[in-house]
Amino acid sequence: MRVVVTGATGFIGRALVAGLLARGDGVGAPTRDPARARALLGPAVDAAAWDGRDPEPLARLLSGPGPCAVVNLAGENIAAGRWTPERRARILESRVLAGRAVAEAARMVDCPPAVVVQASAVGYYGPRASERGDVLGEGRPCGPGFLAEVCRQWEASSEPVEGLGTRRAVARLGVVLGPGGGLLGRLVPLFRLFLGGPAGGGGQWLSWVHRADATGAIVWLLDNASAHGVYNLCAPKAVTMAAFCRELGRALGRPSWLPVPGAALRLLLGAEMARETALASQRAAPLRLDAEGYRFIRPELREALAACLEPGPQPPGGRGLSA
Repeated sequence: MRVVVTGATGFIGRALVAGLLARGDGVGAPTRDPARARALLGPAVDAAAWDGRDPEPLARLLSGPGPCAVVNLAGENIAAGRWTPERRARILESRVLAGRAVAEAARMVDCPPAVVVQASAVGYYGPRASERGDVLGEGRPCGPGFLAEVCRQWEASSEPVEGLGTRRAVARLGVVLGPGGGLLGRLVPLFRLFLGGPAGGGGQWLSWVHRADATGAIVWLLDNASAHGVYNLCAPKAVTMAAFCRELGRALGRPSWLPVPGAALRLLLGAEMARETALASQRAAPLRLDAEGYRFIRPELREALAACLEPGPQPPGGRGLSA
């Protein structure tokens, strides 16, 4: 299968591309910097210049013999800086315009993609969706807040492909854990300096997923002809922020004794960004993945953290890539 991966050079995209190549798929990577993409992803990847909104480069990558698919991961990093009005606009537009480009490119080609996997996040449910610890299944409605609205529009952006007969699955990702980036990339240096601890009171729920399962489940969605609609891509057992930090401290041989007060986070990040990121509480569960047979590679937090902190190269996706 030929798979076009938008956002291929990102934290999830790099691991996904490695797993797809390892199992023999062809991979197209539309990107603003093709030379950098080839250096990161390898010469086997068909890297094409793309501005994040023009459908024509996507249509060229989709054209050709045999079945094709799209994984749409494109979007500006929500944690790269304070949410100024300009950054808020970029966060939203980068996702919506990329999804619309995917839908338009699918319309332009003679043979539309067989499947589109559309990325989203558990932020869809809102920042305090699990304040009382209730479990969030895929049927929960969209919550309040900026990130929830971003997720709602992000998910809707590629929906027109369904009118072309394309199967579409929406992957609502939890916080992705992996070496060298994401949440651990920010927390591990602090813990190593004995400065680790939970954000706020630590009682907020964290829906996490190991990167091998994030990519494994995406490929499972690509491969399974019956998979359509919304799926929570998170580990079966969400944990509180306090429990997460205790496990991370244990894995690193460091204490988890220095909580970051909510007031300090609101001052550092701004009230809205702190409320919807570091202080958000979302206890999502992968109800549909469990019911439909996806087998998690790293279902337990202790095992997942140990794998993330192992020295040396990490496997791209494990058995989930052939599930």
